Amino acid sequence: MKIITRILITSFIAWFTFAEKLIADPFSNVNLRAGLISALQQHPVILDFYSENDYELIWFGNNELASQRRAELVNSLQSASFHGLPKKKYQVNSLLSKLSTSDSLFEIGLLEGLFMIAFTEYASDLDTGVLIPSEIDTDIVRQIKLKDTDFYIQGLLSRNPYDYFRSLGPQSSEYARLLVEYQKLLEIIRNGGWSNIATDRILRFGESGDDVVAVRNRLFDQGYMSNSISTKFDKKLLKAVQKYQSDHGLIPDGIVGEGTILELNITAEQRLSSIIVALERERWLGDTLGQRHIWVNLADFKAKIIEDQAVVFETRTVLGVNDESMRSPEFSDKMEYMVVNPTWHIPVSIAKNEYLPELKKDPEALPFLKLFDSSGSLVDRESIDFSILGKNYFPYEMKQLPSTTNALGLVKFMFPNPYNIYLHDTPAKDLFMKEVRDFSHGCIRLHEPFDFAYALLEKQTDEPKSEFQNALKSEEETIILLSKSVPVHITYRTAFTKAGGGIEFRRDIYGRDQKIYDALAELGLELSENI
Repeated sequence: MKIITRILITSFIAWFTFAEKLIADPFSNVNLRAGLISALQQHPVILDFYSENDYELIWFGNNELASQRRAELVNSLQSASFHGLPKKKYQVNSLLSKLSTSDSLFEIGLLEGLFMIAFTEYASDLDTGVLIPSEIDTDIVRQIKLKDTDFYIQGLLSRNPYDYFRSLGPQSSEYARLLVEYQKLLEIIRNGGWSNIATDRILRFGESGDDVVAVRNRLFDQGYMSNSISTKFDKKLLKAVQKYQSDHGLIPDGIVGEGTILELNITAEQRLSSIIVALERERWLGDTLGQRHIWVNLADFKAKIIEDQAVVFETRTVLGVNDESMRSPEFSDKMEYMVVNPTWHIPVSIAKNEYLPELKKDPEALPFLKLFDSSGSLVDRESIDFSILGKNYFPYEMKQLPSTTNALGLVKFMFPNPYNIYLHDTPAKDLFMKEVRDFSHGCIRLHEPFDFAYALLEKQTDEPKSEFQNALKSEEETIILLSKSVPVHITYRTAFTKAGGGIEFRRDIYGRDQKIYDALAELGLELSENI
């Protein structure tokens, strides 16, 4: 901070020298504009702004407001890494060097342009994210509501610099809590991080030894229990282990096995990188969740209905297999209706690649499948020569009609989208008991779909359960419209906070967070900047 202050003082001296030249030199405006135009050759929108405003100086004008803007921008760029932003991207060191050495009118004009470029890049990155999601992973199809460069410039001009810079970025509670957890982890790293636990033993309640002490110490370091000199796996340690397991997506059985040890041995630096990615993801999402919305966290294997920031319903999920063609995508949409006793219109890819080979071997196989021609008429299997069918020739639509064994279960929840993704029931209930639940073709299966439906319908009827059950008992495909569409956010968060304080972590099952972090690192992000 002392260095920044010294540089800013130097810049003020340079400014007074510049102001004297501006008054004395009749050609000053020409030289000033030449420097500004030179800086903005690759930024026509910013150059148009200056042209339309007679090249008025925003950052180096001869007034206190310009001085405040300079100070706020420099301080913001210097602390960009505290938001998980790649500080090097904004070339702040180069700006500071020029700030202390520029004394010609051309150089001041050049610096004015460079400051505006740095500002608009920083403001946009902090507001809507540094990266374009789909360029990192084609399954992150989230649409970012980018804002024009002029939006940020006009915001800067219309507000007090101090207030404006603090208004940039997500204003969500989650973002604020992530920043708090980020600082906590930085402090842990500065103090040496966490020690590694080296053991091949499976530790259970009642056992004792150095391995138990190591686990106890680690859980104490991470705030899961108070300090103790006990060497025994007692009830306090059992509760701490279960809480830790729950906070890290593990089955909370209280047994310290291989999976729990792997999680405990993840370094503070790795956890910090997860928070940095979560901050970027929160910037992508913006502040448009909706007062009442559905939140599906793929990495957490859960779906929630949230009202006024409080979870009013929660259920486990099964998501797409970790395979290139079946991973569940990330996007936001609006749920419009549910279908009770749904027909499964089997995607052509599944029909051709999974079911057709079995029908070729035995035309009577898979009796639950029905085939229909292009006119929608049911086709008798005996009339079909399966031997001539293949990936390039399959003139049928394959369906599974409503039943308790239907792959979609007894209800599906629709938010029409180009990815053909929806939430639905399933007869395969045993899968919800597994720790890692990636078994579907991409859609999201719900463990408690009926209760999910009741929770959605309670806003539009006094008898949500009766309305749903009446449709179910009809055994016919029935559409129930939602009186008001509900925003759905299919997300992927390996780090997320708790409203009462603290943070939870999940495994990067699809490897997407690693891609995001690597992309930020390529742009100049360095964890060591704040350590």
